[in-house]
Amino acid sequence: MLNRRVLGKSSIAVSEIGFGLWAAGGDFWGPTDDGVILDAIDYSLEHGINFFDTADVYGDGHSERLLGKAMRGRRERFVVATKIGWRGFSDETKSSAYTTAGKLVAGVESNLQRLQTDYLDVIQSHIDFQDPTMEVFLEGFQRLQRDGKVRAYGVSTSDFDYLRAFNADGGCATLQVDYSILNRTAERDILPYCIENNIGVIVRGALAMGILAGKFAAETRFPEGDFRSRWHENEDEYRIYLNDLALVERLRPLAQGHSLAQLALQFTLAHPAVSAVIPGIKDPAQASSNIAAGTMTVPLDGIDKIVPPGGGRKIWPA
Repeated sequence: MLNRRVLGKSSIAVSEIGFGLWAAGGDFWGPTDDGVILDAIDYSLEHGINFFDTADVYGDGHSERLLGKAMRGRRERFVVATKIGWRGFSDETKSSAYTTAGKLVAGVESNLQRLQTDYLDVIQSHIDFQDPTMEVFLEGFQRLQRDGKVRAYGVSTSDFDYLRAFNADGGCATLQVDYSILNRTAERDILPYCIENNIGVIVRGALAMGILAGKFAAETRFPEGDFRSRWHENEDEYRIYLNDLALVERLRPLAQGHSLAQLALQFTLAHPAVSAVIPGIKDPAQASSNIAAGTMTVPLDGIDKIVPPGGGRKIWPA
């Protein structure tokens, strides 16, 4: 059974390995099968995972609707985190539609409807850049918390200044941040700040968009609809990709009988700031492998020699 950790000041206990539902939306990560995703959720629930993270823009709401279907009749077994904020993922839509607290509250009501629940365990601002509507999010989230619609709120960002601004009054309970062996930049200031301020850290990107699963090669091609296909379309991105693959080969011996993906997941959990890691899961086999990561010990000294503490590069945008 997986260990459980508390999400910062929220007092909410979550499985240290969670279930990321971006791929379940059916966009950006290649084809998925709803039935297989539901099987993976069932498997995860029966094997100790209780923490499920999604967002309104994953598949234009499809990920939330799928999770809502999975929760029917057993909502109490799920700790649900979702996100709100972006109009979409493109540069043209990377802005907030929520210009008043009332609009934000109405938006979260839509999250609730898709998830078929009357409350959220965690609601997160998905706007990962300095935006003049930050105060709107805080006011809306606090209103929802007072009304019992959300238990805790937080932000998804890798921007330290934005995190501090979002937590100016000390109410931010969670941070979702990109953190992995290949991207240890959060160790410099973000993770220490979260420890000092009792903010529960939810790690996304622990597998570095799949690179740290150790299954890619220079000639790997991604299916239509998978945004990683751009790595072969841009000379600079391809060069970075090849460098990452070289680092993976140096890391591989450190797995010591486990998979490289399991090493990568357990690496994030070794940091005292981290409450949970939420790798994307498409099928029960991936769920099983992720759960097994909770049993290994990480050779941190060996990892430090390959990617020093605080080193690496930002995989996702700030």
